[in-house]
Amino acid sequence: MWDPRKAGKTSGKTVGMTPDNLFFMYFTELLGLPVYDLKKRLLGRVKDAAIVPLIHPARIDRYLVGAGTSWLSVRYDQVASISLDGIHLSNEKLYPYHSDEYMLRIQRDLLDQQIIDVNGRKVVRVTDVSLERKTSAGERDGEARDALMMIEVDIGIRAILRRLLQGVAPPRWIRKLQEPIGPNSIRWDFCNIVEADPLRRLRLNISNDKLEALHPADLADIVEELGPDDREAIFGAIDSEVAAEALSEVDPKMQASILESLEPEVAADIVEEMSPDEAADALAELEDETSAEILDEMEQEPVDDVKELLEYDEDTAGGMMNTEAVVMPETTTLAEALVQLRRHEDLLETTYVIFLADAAGKITGSVPLARLFLAEGDTPLRELFSGPLISTRPSARQDRVTELFDKYNLLAMPVLEPDGSLAGVITADDVITVLRQK
Repeated sequence: MWDPRKAGKTSGKTVGMTPDNLFFMYFTELLGLPVYDLKKRLLGRVKDAAIVPLIHPARIDRYLVGAGTSWLSVRYDQVASISLDGIHLSNEKLYPYHSDEYMLRIQRDLLDQQIIDVNGRKVVRVTDVSLERKTSAGERDGEARDALMMIEVDIGIRAILRRLLQGVAPPRWIRKLQEPIGPNSIRWDFCNIVEADPLRRLRLNISNDKLEALHPADLADIVEELGPDDREAIFGAIDSEVAAEALSEVDPKMQASILESLEPEVAADIVEEMSPDEAADALAELEDETSAEILDEMEQEPVDDVKELLEYDEDTAGGMMNTEAVVMPETTTLAEALVQLRRHEDLLETTYVIFLADAAGKITGSVPLARLFLAEGDTPLRELFSGPLISTRPSARQDRVTELFDKYNLLAMPVLEPDGSLAGVITADDVITVLRQK
């Protein structure tokens, strides 16, 4: 199998120097190649090439050939052979080229464009494309035919050198010159194209599965490297739960920019998936009118919690807290508590403690989740509570909150109303976020 990282050398001999042993070529070499008919007469030269993802994700499906003042469209199955000396056709029934939104043209749509390397979790700019030549028998006549497959996107110095010397020096010379330079490329199946137009995204069959599989923090880093239109395209296309997790990792001012760029109903779907405190922080950065439009599109349950949090100053405990918490009567047994926790599985990722309340709803203590493994099933939760309850009020300043977390090494702290009921909870993650922003 051809190894792209050893392209140009094998057993000390240069590869790709003759038509017989050409197994790969670069798009910069394909551009300008002469195209010949069955009688070896020149028809024109390659001006661009395109894949049609709905048909095949990597095979060059069309060669766009400049012939005089017009362009001709050559299908992949009309090609007999491809080499550095030119393309020879097996079928001369050609048609004028017409723009097709189902095509991804390499010269027009890919070169010099930013795309996402999902494996490297970064944004890169395409400089060239590596193509592998595959020879197979024609479906109808059994004759051998060549096809080109996109295998890698080139982003390194090698590709820049080829671009600079394109049309200036013969391809074989350029290959010799690039040999001392190490390759820098990304496999085509690790690439994710950003397309702002939803209809064209659909026509090009662009999938967001690879992006959605990334860690939210990695996706946030990628988004921050992109321009406003590309950010909007990603958040408007990926799953709303994934979008919410990634948006939570993005800088607050950029959060506002992204939400403002989306349709209110799309933004609402994303904000609904965020925790109430994160949603409130994001909406607080928006203009009142924009924030109101998004809130109007949200379902009632999260809206009430978010509106409540928006009333607090962001520099207070009320502005830091989350209203999602697990509260149980202090008489609850361990077995009963485990049943309740299974019913609220969605809260477990951000839950560090269970808060205990008396019959009047006053918070009397808390039990770290880890303690649940140290007792029998009939043990009341109040027997697992130890130490004084460290709490604060919604009006407490951020500095006071961080002091308490540092002094008592807390993972979570309840924020209590004057009557002792739970207003919300502040976690260590919330404190870290505040400290990072400072």
